[in-house]
Amino acid sequence: MAIESKYFALSLESIRAIGSWAADCAERGLSIYETRAGSDCRPRAAIEGIRVFAGGGKRTAQLRTLALSAFSAAQEVDDPAAAAAARAAGLAASSAYTHPLADVHQTKHILGPAAYAALALELDHAGDPNIGDGEIRWAMEDVTAEVRAVLLQMPARQPGNSRLDKILYELDKGIRSQTWPETAWQPASD
Repeated sequence: MAIESKYFALSLESIRAIGSWAADCAERGLSIYETRAGSDCRPRAAIEGIRVFAGGGKRTAQLRTLALSAFSAAQEVDDPAAAAAARAAGLAASSAYTHPLADVHQTKHILGPAAYAALALELDHAGDPNIGDGEIRWAMEDVTAEVRAVLLQMPARQPGNSRLDKILYELDKGIRSQTWPETAWQPASD
């Protein structure tokens, strides 16, 4: 029996809101890529491109090219943390192409930039999951109601085995429930 795809209304303004949040999230890991890859500016260009779109610019083929260039940068760099940061930038740029399809794979357009940036920062700190969990919390605190409303139209992610799958799951679960992930991370006391 075939599963029927479910579409929902998705405005251009909602996609712009996703792009803005995605850029904010991806930018948090960008310095990791730039420190390790020197003068390669492809991930930064992808983030700048999605910011232009989120600010009211047109969704052009150039934005897709910027996203693909950031993904190429991720494949070419020989450092897992830098590669994750470049993927965050590529996913941020590709968030402009989020489809109004209730499909768990579409959630990566929304959650991917935050998840990969969290992974990049975690890997940059010797794989300390507390760093990634802190980034998940930051992303959940920064998400807008409009982005959350789009995410709620899609099926929830299921937990997986990889660290990235776990980050995506915790982020999805936290945004949906507006609770923080069940981790060892605690906010610093003043």
